[in-house]
Amino acid sequence: MKHLSALDATFLHLETPEMPMHVGALHLLELPAEHHGDYIDAVKRHIADRMHLASVFTKKLALMPFDIANPVWIDDDDVDLDYHIRQVSLPKPGTQAQLEAYVGRLHSSLLDRSRPLWEFYVFSGLRSGQVGFYTKIHHAALDGQGAIVLAHALLDITPVPRKVTPPSPHDRAPYQPPMASMLKAALYDTVSQCARLVKGVPTGLKAAAGYLAPVRGEDGKRRFDWTLKLSMAPKTPLNASITNQRVFATARVDLKQALAVGKAFGATLNDVVMAIVSGAMRRYLDEHGALPEEALVAAVPVSLRAEGDTNLNNQVSMMLMSLCSDIDDPVERMRAIVKASAKMKKTMSNVKSIMPTDFPSLGVPWLMSALVSMYGRSRLADTLPPFANVVVSNVPGPRMPLYLAGARMTANYPVSIVTHGLALNVTVQSYDGALDFGMIACRRAVPDIGLFAACMLAAHDELMAVALALAVPPPAPPKKRAAPRKAAALKAAMPKPKRKPARGAAAA
Repeated sequence: MKHLSALDATFLHLETPEMPMHVGALHLLELPAEHHGDYIDAVKRHIADRMHLASVFTKKLALMPFDIANPVWIDDDDVDLDYHIRQVSLPKPGTQAQLEAYVGRLHSSLLDRSRPLWEFYVFSGLRSGQVGFYTKIHHAALDGQGAIVLAHALLDITPVPRKVTPPSPHDRAPYQPPMASMLKAALYDTVSQCARLVKGVPTGLKAAAGYLAPVRGEDGKRRFDWTLKLSMAPKTPLNASITNQRVFATARVDLKQALAVGKAFGATLNDVVMAIVSGAMRRYLDEHGALPEEALVAAVPVSLRAEGDTNLNNQVSMMLMSLCSDIDDPVERMRAIVKASAKMKKTMSNVKSIMPTDFPSLGVPWLMSALVSMYGRSRLADTLPPFANVVVSNVPGPRMPLYLAGARMTANYPVSIVTHGLALNVTVQSYDGALDFGMIACRRAVPDIGLFAACMLAAHDELMAVALALAVPPPAPPKKRAAPRKAAALKAAMPKPKRKPARGAAAA
């Protein structure tokens, strides 16, 4: 029995029928030529042999009595793989658009909280001959980096699956722990969290003091600026209350091209991703006559995970970054994004140590669930100014091909979360020489998600064009020395006109 951290539990408390809080991915797989039979059977056998490598497969929720505190994770020794792994046959012609539309519909429904919080779907009938593999896991169970750990448990680097050590025998876990044990665990967890918060106060105060940089006043003296300047994002059609219906689209960008763009501007790969999204947002909103004059703002998830930490829990926070979309020139916009990104990273380094991922939870389930329900039912997102316009997340991934149950994974498109006020989420993961973009949105706010995907590719092409122009030196101006010399020679060769004598000279 293990308590959910406050951050993990937050994704449970935020969840409503309109805001499912699960994440996932759409993988495209190439079956080996020698494969026979239904691939879903191979997937079930593969996962059955590796479920013990990742706790997300076998842990489920146990709610606290009267819901007075965050739930706990308990083991489930009776996982029904026929329920959790399902097959879908696409109708003809089996296009990528059909697959993306189906994933959007599957991503709209809630997971069953009485079971382990995951579902997998195997798609057949694709015109390309490939197999689609869609994963759906609750965000309370893992974050983006945790998903990488899960992938390492499931995927292999060769077509032949590696052999794994079978699980050690253990006693069968009870279906639900006793109430007294759960209440005792809730009390112990609350005391531990309070002690941890008190212990972290000195570190937090030190970090906060370092965050406030001294400024020089008009009198020349240096002093701290204690004012807090908050700016809201401009209002767009994407910043509204959402329904439970989702639409999904994908886009793929060559990784070498993206790195070349970054090199031309002295930018990171993440800066290039932000510039692509900025250009796409400009195009899409302008197409709908809704591009604001002010710069759009992105909400950017940032990892708080220490290096080497492989726990399957959430260690993430959110930062805000300007997309500089008010700048028409793509070159100047890219340079401004590089500066905005550096500013965000500096802010993050200053406040990272004081961002809590856990805190006492007594009474939190009641309070948060009530506030979230009130926020959604009152449609406040339609009237309040937004703090951001879009969520943009970049998760580093493997740069070599991986295999699932013998099938090679050719693409890995993330599928994430949208919320009231943020109806569009763009998540990208690098994989095997490409940047795979997954775009999930509320169907009511973004009915033409395919148009936005096209805008993403157009924004990338624009960046490639300006990067190429910067990389190729402009042609040297033509030499103009020959023309003056020729004119001087012609002038010298021309006969000089005879001078007329001045008046009165002849008489003299």
